[in-house]
This record gives sequence, structure tokens and C-alpha cells, in this order.
Amino acid sequence: MTWPKLVPLFLSFASMAIAADLPLLVGHRGASHVAPENTIASFKLAFEEGADGIEGDFYLTKDGEVVCIHDADTKRVAGTKLVVKESTWPELSKLDVGSWKDPKYAGEHIPRLGDVLDVLPAGKRFFLEIKDGPQIVGPIGKILAEKHADPARVIFISFNADVVKACREQLPAFQAHLISDLKEFADPAKRAGYEQQLETSGAQGLQFNAKSPVEAEWLAKVKGKGLLLTSWTVDDGETAKKMIGFGVQHITTNRPGDLRKELSR
Repeated sequence: MTWPKLVPLFLSFASMAIAADLPLLVGHRGASHVAPENTIASFKLAFEEGADGIEGDFYLTKDGEVVCIHDADTKRVAGTKLVVKESTWPELSKLDVGSWKDPKYAGEHIPRLGDVLDVLPAGKRFFLEIKDGPQIVGPIGKILAEKHADPARVIFISFNADVVKACREQLPAFQAHLISDLKEFADPAKRAGYEQQLETSGAQGLQFNAKSPVEAEWLAKVKGKGLLLTSWTVDDGETAKKMIGFGVQHITTNRPGDLRKELSR
């Protein structure tokens, strides 16, 4: 085979090697750099951009539905303020949560957990962030069972250690990770507190703020205990490279497609 014919083959193998070395890229609330966060449009775009998974936020409504929205109320994304836990699904389902981002997304609605599971492609991961308390774990479990969700692809995440513990106790087939900003990491007492939270909650992973003052040595110790590491929210190549140096398995980003291209270069 001549050199000109070998070049494309070499580049192909090189690209595959680079992709294999990268952590999995997770779309933060979907591809929220372009599409309205936590909508079906945003999740679909993330997968179109080549994301390995998505992350979405969930609350329990007054009538027991599990809905995908980041804030406790709808004011920021809908213009109309409804407190999620005090509202019913019929009330919330009427809201337009796409226009605020771009007129072309007018008509996007708040999805339910089942709606998100329905668009999850085979082989992709779903980081399900619980913004509510432990009372939501039971309803989530029921929906996952109805949808025959794969425990290997759905991971619970929460800032609330009690929620993580409830997930481990009630839905042990699924992984549950603790989220922390680690912003007071420099304080030895706070650092010990983070370690205690991980242990008492039974967390199987740590999702940490990429802007936190965390140190590589401490993360290596956490990872050495068998916990998975995820960093958030990483939108530039330099920060991503730093996280790769920390040995993270997942990087959560608003722009999965662009970040992958930047790292591949």
C-alpha cells in the first residue's frame, strides 16, 4: 500500500486512539449551549453532537409526576412562576420552556422522566440528578421499572447525601454518586467532612466542581477506593485537560460536540 493510501488509515486509527483515551462526555442538561436546558430537544441535540450521555435534573410534582427541570420553580425558563412541588403535571405541561433560549425552540415543554428515558439511545448513559428529597426515590424507581431501564446506564446523582443513601438502599441495582462543589477543600476539617459524606451515604462516585481547589492526590485516593469521578461543568479544552490529568471518567459539559472536537485536535 502506498503512503498516500496509508495516510487516511493512519489518521483514522489516530482518531480512534484519541477517542479511547478521553473520558466520556456528558451533556449538561443536554446540549444546553444551544438548546433550552432539560428539554427533549436539548437531549437529542447532545446525542447528535456525539455525547456519551446526558445529565438532567428532576423534581416531584404535587400529583406525583417526576419532571425534568433544574429550578424549584418555572420562572427562569418559562417566564411564569409555578413552584414545581405545589403544581400538578397538567399545569406544568402547558408551559413553554423553549422560547427563552431561542424562538426556534418555542413549544418545548417540560419533559417527564419517562419521556427522557424514551429518547435515550442504546449504549448511552443517563445521569439523573435528584433535586428533591428522599421522597422522590420511590416514584423514580417505579418509572425505571415500567420503562425497563438498564441499571448499567442510569446513574443517580445528588448534592444531598440522604438522597444518595436512599437510592443505594431502595434501588441498589443502580449506581448513586454524590455531587459536591468542594469549594472549602483547603480546610482540613471540610475535606474530612467530604470523605465522611462519601462513606456514610454509600456513594459509588463523586461528581465535583471543576473550579474547586481540589488536589490530584486526594482525588486519586477517592478513585483508589473504587469510586467513579465526574467533573462539572467543563466547557473549555484547558480545563478539560486538567480534569483528564485528575483521572476523571466523565466530563460534564454544556457543549459536548465542540469540546470533543477541541480535545481531538
